[in-house]
Amino acid sequence: MGQLENGCVSTSVDKDDNCNPTPQIRRKDWHYFVTVPKILAVFLALFITVLVLVPPYSFHLVHPSTTKQPFSEALSPISTHCASANPITSSEFRQRQKHLARILHDNNIVAYIAEPGANALFFGNISGSSWGLSERPLLLMVSPVLKHGEVEAKITILTPAFEETRARLLTIPGSGVTYAAWPEDANPYSIAIQSLPEIGNIYVDENIRHFIVDGLQQAVLGIQVTSAPAEIVQLRERKSQTELELMKCANEVTLLAIRAVQAQMYIGIRESQVRRMMEKALSAAGLTETFALVLFGENAALPHGSGSDRVLDTSDFVLIDCGGALFGYNSDVTRTFMLEDSSIPMDHVLYWGDVHAAQRAAYDAAKAGVVTAEVDASARSSLRIRGVEQFFTHRLGHGIGLEGHETPYLRGGSNDIIQTGHTFSNEPGVYIEGKVGVRLEDCFYIDKQGDAVYFTEGVGGPSRSPLYP
Repeated sequence: MGQLENGCVSTSVDKDDNCNPTPQIRRKDWHYFVTVPKILAVFLALFITVLVLVPPYSFHLVHPSTTKQPFSEALSPISTHCASANPITSSEFRQRQKHLARILHDNNIVAYIAEPGANALFFGNISGSSWGLSERPLLLMVSPVLKHGEVEAKITILTPAFEETRARLLTIPGSGVTYAAWPEDANPYSIAIQSLPEIGNIYVDENIRHFIVDGLQQAVLGIQVTSAPAEIVQLRERKSQTELELMKCANEVTLLAIRAVQAQMYIGIRESQVRRMMEKALSAAGLTETFALVLFGENAALPHGSGSDRVLDTSDFVLIDCGGALFGYNSDVTRTFMLEDSSIPMDHVLYWGDVHAAQRAAYDAAKAGVVTAEVDASARSSLRIRGVEQFFTHRLGHGIGLEGHETPYLRGGSNDIIQTGHTFSNEPGVYIEGKVGVRLEDCFYIDKQGDAVYFTEGVGGPSRSPLYP
């Protein structure tokens, strides 16, 4: 890996889109720099010169003793970034329902049943936050019916009788939505079956609770209740243009929030302080269901560590993994970075460059028609060449959409084929316990041409260097 140049870490001797060619520095040669002070001094002088000359982002780094823009003012542009975003329209919901009904009809299935959650949100606009799960089932039931020779979707909501008024307040797209109320002394599953257009086999949401499956199965003898097949699961996996636009805005504003928080940080700040700042920035951006993992120094060697409220030292990298939802669609961005006042050990900077190169290798490999395991393997191959593959301890990435983690996954052993409309996280890492952890994460989608495109492309895309996330 070469020196920091033009705001980038050069990770090979070849010229890429962002970095100029620089001589490669191998770890086995590093002792020469240590033992030759004059050469080392020249190297450090060039390093500092590049950092000074690189044009920073609009969020400038300053020491706490320097006058800063108030944090609330720094968040002002973030708060309007997604102002023009709109939720999924009723017509798109009805298209989803009709597509589902056709699959059910073709497979001789009388209904698809889901609890409040990602699948009920996708087909019926019923999220887990709009209706919490309890022992009393509320179910979205979609049935295929023939009208004038066309397959249409019939929407039925099974609801506790004493909650029927509240259930009717839910905004559920569809024509002629009906409600089947079950009193406390009745069997809800028998009432669910009786409310369907006909009796027969049923598909259920793959995440539905087992006692509901058992109740449906026992309500009528001779029917089969099985998890929805891949044909239905893939309706959610492959995102529409409207979904992609929501995810693009959510991921962009998440990255902008990280940069805004970085601009407020200083040596001596605590993990908990940065976490609160991230949560405030994400909320100001209009995201809901936000999360923020903040780890300093060796704490980041545990990929999902809880931290220790460590004070940031000059030699510490900062790892922030955060995101939230925009009209139900999730973002997930991770940055490992330094501050202007940081003095990061050179071997830690080398690890950052290793991860940066692995992320690029995986991105280049991700195309429609490629097996997901091959993308994971490309990142590991890059790290293997650099001698650090053993420190990459988790899968490369996950699907993302209405759930933060959903199918398909970028992992070894998977036979899933990447298709247009698929969305993934790309998050390689190097974790050396007791020493350092580095992870870089950007989510991408597969466009109509079959190529990968980062959701964060509109705000600069992946990290340029440890200083500029």
